[in-house]
Amino acid sequence: MSPNAGRSAAKGKELESGLILRIAVFGDIVGRSGRTLMLERLAGLRREYALDFVIINAENAAGGFGVTPRICEELFEAGADVLTTGNHAYDQRADIDIFNTEPRLLRPANFAPANPGRGSGMYQDREGRNVLVIHVQGQLAMMPSDDPFAAADRELDGVQLGREADAVIVDFHAEATSEKYGMGHHLDGRASLVVGTHTHVPTADDHILNGGTGYITDLGMCGDYDSVIGMEKSEPLRRFVTKISEGRFSPAAGPATLCGVIVDTDPKTGLATDIHAIRIGGRLREQAPAA
Repeated sequence: MSPNAGRSAAKGKELESGLILRIAVFGDIVGRSGRTLMLERLAGLRREYALDFVIINAENAAGGFGVTPRICEELFEAGADVLTTGNHAYDQRADIDIFNTEPRLLRPANFAPANPGRGSGMYQDREGRNVLVIHVQGQLAMMPSDDPFAAADRELDGVQLGREADAVIVDFHAEATSEKYGMGHHLDGRASLVVGTHTHVPTADDHILNGGTGYITDLGMCGDYDSVIGMEKSEPLRRFVTKISEGRFSPAAGPATLCGVIVDTDPKTGLATDIHAIRIGGRLREQAPAA
C-alpha cells in the first residue's frame, strides 16, 4: 500500500469517527450554468468527500445578479447548509424580503444595520456540531460599507473557537487581495477558515496560517470560464474597447466549473488541520482532495 493510500485510509477513519469536521465552501455561483452544475453535483460531492457542512456564495445565481427564493430553495434541497451573498445581495428587488425570512441566507454583516437580513448565524451540522458562519464585505474598490474588521470582531464577540463554536467560517467578499490577506491574519487563530469571494478567479494560495486558520484569497466562481468573470464576452469587451455600453451584462452559458475549498477542522480546537482547493468540470484543470 502506498503512503498516500495509507494517509487516505487514516483520514477516512477519522471522518467516520467524527474526529474531523469537514466543511466545503464554494465561490460565487454565476447564472444558470453554474447553478445547474451545482444542483447536479452537490449531493454526490457531499457523499464522495464526506462533507459535514456546505456553504455557497449565491449572490450572482439569478441571471448574474442576486438570488431568488426559488433558487435558494433549490440549493438547500441539493445540499447547501448556508448561502452567502455580497454587493449584489439585493439586486432582485422584488425578492428582498427573503433576507428577513430565511436565516440560512446571509448578507454582509457590515451593511447598514437597518438593511434586511443578518450577517452571521450559528448553525448545526448533521452531528449537532455548531458552525458559526460570518459574512463581511471589503471597503477597498467596493460599494460603501462599515468597517469589516470591526464587524468580524463584533460577530465573534463571546464566541470561543472550540467551545461555543466547533468551527468558524468567514466569507470575506472583497476586491483587494491585500485587504483579504489582512482579514486572514486579523482572524488567525480565531476562525477555522477565512475565504475570499467576489473576484470570480480562483487563487492558488490555499494554506493554513501560523495560528491555525485555513485561508484562500479567492475561491473563484462556479460558472463558465469562457467568459469575462462569468459574463458573456461581447458586452464587456465592447466597453473595454469603445467605452460605450450597448446593453446589460448576461451570464455566459457554456460548461461551468465548480470552484471552492474543502477544509478539515479539529472539533476540539476548531482550527484547520488540512485545506484543499477543489475545481470540478468545465474548462479549468480539475483539482480535488483524495476522497
